[in-house]
Amino acid sequence: MLGSVSDSDSIYRTAEHRIEWMTLVFGIAGAAFVFVRWGSHAAAGVALGAALAWLNFRWLKQGVAALVKLSTAQASDSEHARVPLTVYAKFFGRFALLVVVVYVILSRSLLPVAAVLGGLFAVVAAVMIEIMWELVRGSRGTEPHT
Repeated sequence: MLGSVSDSDSIYRTAEHRIEWMTLVFGIAGAAFVFVRWGSHAAAGVALGAALAWLNFRWLKQGVAALVKLSTAQASDSEHARVPLTVYAKFFGRFALLVVVVYVILSRSLLPVAAVLGGLFAVVAAVMIEIMWELVRGSRGTEPHT
């Protein structure tokens, strides 16, 4: 039998939480490694990239959650649901923030571009680790029933 909707929501929330903290951990670890290998300038780029990736993930998660809540409310014909303006600002503002930061870095050469891009990939590493975790955990706990 399949789990309830609240069980699956809990699983997704837990996975999202792990992705958030792993993004920060990978960003800090990457910045520490880069600091030792290439110095503080490059380490600051990795840290900035990881922080932007973390913020982008959080704002995306909040925007999607608000849209899901809105669509659920509209589907159940409850009172007219409204999405707060801050959700729109975060959902679309994350693109603006990334564009502005990348533009400033490229135009002013404040930080090494490769280091910032490396930091942005901290969220990719976190998602990949989470996928592997779920695959390993799921394969241990699910046996086919006949």
